[in-house]
Amino acid sequence: MATRLIALGAIIALIPLPGIAQDAPEMKEPLGYPGFNGKIDLDVRDSSPDWTPFTPKAAPEGSPNILFVLYDDTGLGAWSPYGGKINMPTMDDLAAEGLTFTQWHTTALCSPTRSTLLTGRNHHLNGMAAITETADGFPGASGRIPPQVTTIAEVLQANGYSTFWIGKNHNVPEQDVASGASRTEWPLNQGFDRFYGFLGGETNQWYPDLVEDNRFIEQPYGPEDGYHLSKDLADQAISMLRDQKATNPSKPWYMWFNPGANHAPHHASPEWSDKYKGVFDEGYDVYRQEITQAMIDKGIMPEGTVNTELNFLPEDIANPADAVRPWDSLNDDEKKLFARMAEVYAGFSEYTDSEVGRIIDYLKETGQYENTLIIYAADNGASGEGSPNGSVNENKFFNGFPDELEENMKYLDTLGSADTYNHYPTGWAAAFSAPFKMFKRYSNYAGGTNDPLVMSWPNGIKNGGEIRHQYHHSVDIVPTILEITGLEMPTTNNGVDQYPLSGVSMAYTFDAAPDDPTQKDVQYYTMLGTRGIWKDGWKAVAVHAPLTGTSNFDKDVWELYHVDVDRSESNNLADQEPEKLNELIQVWFDEAAKNNVLPLDDRSAVEILTIERPTSEPARDTYVYYPHTACVPEGVAVNIRGRDYKILANIEIEDENTSGVVFAHGSRFGGHSLFIKDKKLYYAYNFLGIQPEQVFESDVELQPGAYTVGMEFDATGTGDSGEVLGSMKLYVDDQEVASGDMRAQSGKFTLSGDGLCIGYDSGDAVSQMYTTPGEFTGGTIQKVAVSVSGDSYESMEAAAKRMLKRQ
Repeated sequence: MATRLIALGAIIALIPLPGIAQDAPEMKEPLGYPGFNGKIDLDVRDSSPDWTPFTPKAAPEGSPNILFVLYDDTGLGAWSPYGGKINMPTMDDLAAEGLTFTQWHTTALCSPTRSTLLTGRNHHLNGMAAITETADGFPGASGRIPPQVTTIAEVLQANGYSTFWIGKNHNVPEQDVASGASRTEWPLNQGFDRFYGFLGGETNQWYPDLVEDNRFIEQPYGPEDGYHLSKDLADQAISMLRDQKATNPSKPWYMWFNPGANHAPHHASPEWSDKYKGVFDEGYDVYRQEITQAMIDKGIMPEGTVNTELNFLPEDIANPADAVRPWDSLNDDEKKLFARMAEVYAGFSEYTDSEVGRIIDYLKETGQYENTLIIYAADNGASGEGSPNGSVNENKFFNGFPDELEENMKYLDTLGSADTYNHYPTGWAAAFSAPFKMFKRYSNYAGGTNDPLVMSWPNGIKNGGEIRHQYHHSVDIVPTILEITGLEMPTTNNGVDQYPLSGVSMAYTFDAAPDDPTQKDVQYYTMLGTRGIWKDGWKAVAVHAPLTGTSNFDKDVWELYHVDVDRSESNNLADQEPEKLNELIQVWFDEAAKNNVLPLDDRSAVEILTIERPTSEPARDTYVYYPHTACVPEGVAVNIRGRDYKILANIEIEDENTSGVVFAHGSRFGGHSLFIKDKKLYYAYNFLGIQPEQVFESDVELQPGAYTVGMEFDATGTGDSGEVLGSMKLYVDDQEVASGDMRAQSGKFTLSGDGLCIGYDSGDAVSQMYTTPGEFTGGTIQKVAVSVSGDSYESMEAAAKRMLKRQ
């Protein structure tokens, strides 16, 4: 009792009594807000606020808006500002008012270049040795931007800029391109206020895989209503800028606009492609010669520049898929097909340029154009992923499967439409990368790295229409933006010391003479086993081809070029200047050590792309999926490549006319689907879009009731091109209702997109036997399981049946 009374007395003592003044405690500086200059007292009326710690930081007075337009897969010889035959009216106008750079270089591949443009650091420091799908667990190739790197968007966002990312990303790890995955590498966590586009390396321009901010979405309307991704992206860009100016008109903005062009698939309507009828009929050999001379005439290249030879690599180290077939060796059908492929590519490029023009027109209409720095560029050289024969389905390249003329000619009149996933042959890659050797993926030669760049800024660039020959690289864009905005890259971020910038500012070129010396000192190059080093106007390159698996890097022969006077890298001086060559080789190794470059990797595309990579989910051999969820991207979906697999679905048919997709993964260009049509169960495997489809139809009709339906594939061997051969069985409950031989892809259905769906088929339908979305109607799907466990179908079916009966 005494203890309780003492405690009660203590409580009473704390209760303020009427009429007795209470002294306020001494007020100290508030936690977490050093430098707060207000006054804090007991009563707010006796206190003074200080808004300083809570006021967003404003951008420096007069800061320009920044619009960065970044195309894909475009060599120096493609576009009209450089003498190319692809008309780019919007870019031409910007070049007339701004500067055209002739020696701006990239990493030779998209994800790595984009990472340098995002951070200002070399691509290995960003963990981007190659595209994100090739991450291999080494520091320079992790596929994840490390905490030691701050993005330019984070800097701008923290200093009063609105930040927008439109279009292609390809800097999110493949494992994180999923609805349930971490968003740490997504744009909104990289300093961007808004994002609208696609996360992977490519997408169907008619049926894209879209993300808005932090969620996957379906496209707003279809191609039958006029949809094309380039148009949609321009619409979204204008909408974001309009919304920003409606609420925050005093804030400058940074917009990174990344169309799907000119990456495959080359999709454009005939009205654009037909503008180029006949332009490419003389072939890529002639085009290459004509464009080199046009570059000389325009001052892009110096007098005396010569075209380099094609197919110059020795056979024992060359990649046959990158060979160029001389135009004169082609038959009439091949010439007709290859020329049309170039026409479609050109139409795709110009159409997208016209959509960029709509954004420029909007800036002019709203008075924003004069103080907007516009950067218009491409991320690597023209692409050789179409193989020597071109392709109506680029996915064949990533599966190591050859194209055949007879198959491709079937699509001559529909190239560029939703029926194709087309890509021109290597000859056009070489032509559009004139006058240099090789093309995309080759970092040793300028054909893969020397890309278009135009900058326009009426308020900041006064010498409009001029050319700049200073040597620069994609790591130099971020330092340029920092200089013109008066901002600095932080030395620490979130408590982590930051890597220093790898690049130097290009802002000095705005007032320089065309041939003034560059302020850049050194730049290394490494991509998929190829490598080179530029320093003080000299360049050393190791003779090696990407994706060959030849290895033997220690036996590489090095070449030497004085690129200040030999822009096309045509005169190898290795024998005449051995000391200079050895000096540069040592510089390459020094730079490799500084930038986490090693180990080198030249394994084949199929080998690299199919590496099993760690995810946040433990490994499992049975995947269970449910209807009404977003499609599962291929990078995190069950991997059935090169193995036995089974699909089982518990369904209930409530209507005798029940129909629709139970399971679908991929698209018409590669995929498989389990569906019901006309009371029959079907399984279709679309092998790389090659017709006819492999279709298996049940020999029984499905009546109302509960079923376990499914299929089983047993892999028995491989074909001549590495495809998987085996036998397929279709089941209704435990009854085999169809069977037959089947071939399956050894690689991915697509490089990105076209995910795994339950109860419908998103985007482009896997099978021509139904149209998207092909929703399952007249019944219910309980769940679908896909197994690579090796367990027998019968035992799995029995377990699924027991579960179905419990419902």
